[in-house]
Amino acid sequence: MSVKARGSFQPGYGVPPGETLRETLETRDLTQADLAERTGRPKKTINEIIQGKAAITSETALQLERVLGIPASFWNNLEHQYRTSLARLAESELLKAQLPWLAQFPVKQMAEREWIKLHKDRVDLLREVLQFFGVVSTSAFEEVWQTTRKATAYRQSRHKGIDFAAIAAWLRRGEIEARDVECQPFDAILFRTALKQIRTLTTADPRVFCTRIKELCASAGVVVVFVPELPRMRLFGAARWLAPDKALIQLTLYLKREDQLWFSFFHEAGHILLHGRREVFIDGPSGTVDQQENEANAFASNTLIDPADYADFIQRGDLSRAAVVQFANRIGIAPAIVVGRLQHDRHLDFNQLHGLVGRFKWAPN
Repeated sequence: MSVKARGSFQPGYGVPPGETLRETLETRDLTQADLAERTGRPKKTINEIIQGKAAITSETALQLERVLGIPASFWNNLEHQYRTSLARLAESELLKAQLPWLAQFPVKQMAEREWIKLHKDRVDLLREVLQFFGVVSTSAFEEVWQTTRKATAYRQSRHKGIDFAAIAAWLRRGEIEARDVECQPFDAILFRTALKQIRTLTTADPRVFCTRIKELCASAGVVVVFVPELPRMRLFGAARWLAPDKALIQLTLYLKREDQLWFSFFHEAGHILLHGRREVFIDGPSGTVDQQENEANAFASNTLIDPADYADFIQRGDLSRAAVVQFANRIGIAPAIVVGRLQHDRHLDFNQLHGLVGRFKWAPN
């Protein structure tokens, strides 16, 4: 549970600057009429300022500085704080009606990962979640995230247990992490070259390949981020464009299989190279069979294992552990990727050669 920093307390009411002005006049034995005479302002205006019915303008603040010796900036700040308080109170009333919207988000898990802070007050928590998404209202959220909602609905129609709110939060976290990553403008030729180098990293330690993937992709205009999955997501990864010259590949460790991570990376890379820049591609074990997913699958499969090499290996008929390892070493990839391909194509059962498939887990921060 978060605790607000000292000095950040926000009362549920607004104190008009006229109250401070009234107290100042009393301490100096001045009346409202005296102040009106000295500033040349109507008595009615001075009274309305003290009652909080009229604002202290910049001109009035300067006059108060001359008459009372208190800087104009002091009066301007009081007025600004008061108006901000009124706006916040009005906003709170509007947000109260939107509180049911908040229930769909996994706020506890988001807070545990320090994506947001928890607040006892539900309106403050709603503000926190809206700020996380970079929107001012729930209707603005729906407008910004409508494309993702449609993409999620499409996946939901093919696989139960998928939560749009969790996916949206995960995607937003990826945006936030990618926002400050510097990268070169996107270049498709450079990206394809980078992918060839990345393919050679499939046998490397995660502490090596995670860093190198990010470096190589950034040099070609693609940001890569690894973001832990939230409950009810069932996603391997996602691909989308943050700007006309900046793409994002976002990956989870869903299922934690070594081969799945690599396939997911190259699958998302396929979306970046082959498909439109206005779409959001969210990918998981949903069994979707649309053309773009098939194309991304084929791109990943053929980039990792050359079709001719694969066909020749299958034709030889030896799918023993030793043969798989030898084949993987010859073509320069991790044996787990070969096993995953053979299992997917039903040449092996999913419990065969599982000892060659490593498992990844999130390292502590």
